[in-house]
Amino acid sequence: MRKIHVIGIGAGDPDQLTLQAVKALRSTDVFFLLDKGEVKADLTQLRRDMLAAHVPEGSYRVVEARDPERDRTAGGAAYSHAVGDWRSARADIYERLIAEELGEDECGAFLVWGDPSLYDSTLGILEEVLERGAVAFAYEVVPGISSVSALVARHRTGLNRVARPVQITTGRRLAEGFPGGVDDVVVMLDAHQTFRKYADQDIDIYWGAYLGTPDEILVSGPIAEAAPRIEQLRAEARERKGWIMDTYLLRRNPEDA
Repeated sequence: MRKIHVIGIGAGDPDQLTLQAVKALRSTDVFFLLDKGEVKADLTQLRRDMLAAHVPEGSYRVVEARDPERDRTAGGAAYSHAVGDWRSARADIYERLIAEELGEDECGAFLVWGDPSLYDSTLGILEEVLERGAVAFAYEVVPGISSVSALVARHRTGLNRVARPVQITTGRRLAEGFPGGVDDVVVMLDAHQTFRKYADQDIDIYWGAYLGTPDEILVSGPIAEAAPRIEQLRAEARERKGWIMDTYLLRRNPEDA
């Protein structure tokens, strides 16, 4: 039976590959890369650089396919439907790649930024492909260093405080209100800098963009002071590169809890 590795490759730093990930890379015959277009070509190149650094030349093949576009204008009730359509379109591509590009006794791999279990669709898409029943395969998951772990490491802080919970959420959810009963909140997938909504509260922010890469940017401090700096740096970086990936931790001080 065909076999698939879903390998977490870290937040961007090639040194974040675990020994388990390197072992999985070296036992893979075909690597499937989804091309996100010219603007994000450096993301594909980072993956290729990792392969060149850790896998003997000539021992593997790389197969690329164009990543389907997602409707990012959809909001409200239409958001989940748009995401579902995008995931199904990806499932079509995964199904074709596995069926046409992977031999019955070969091992393929998808390289996932950060960790496959945290805000990534690969595992759900592979399950959808299996449920369709057109192609059979087994798959294993190799955990990776997430942008969350990289963020707090670079800021030399922890995710939570003693005996206190931490929550990981999205910018979309944060816009609905600060989570109840939690003072430490990690926010991912925030295209609208929702932290600005809380600039009048006693909350510190630990922000990072392009974590683990040469373009990495870090800012920390009270939101009221840090927000203008983050907005400026974020706008400049997006203009320069054409895209941005950022994550941040909001830490509310106890007296505001």
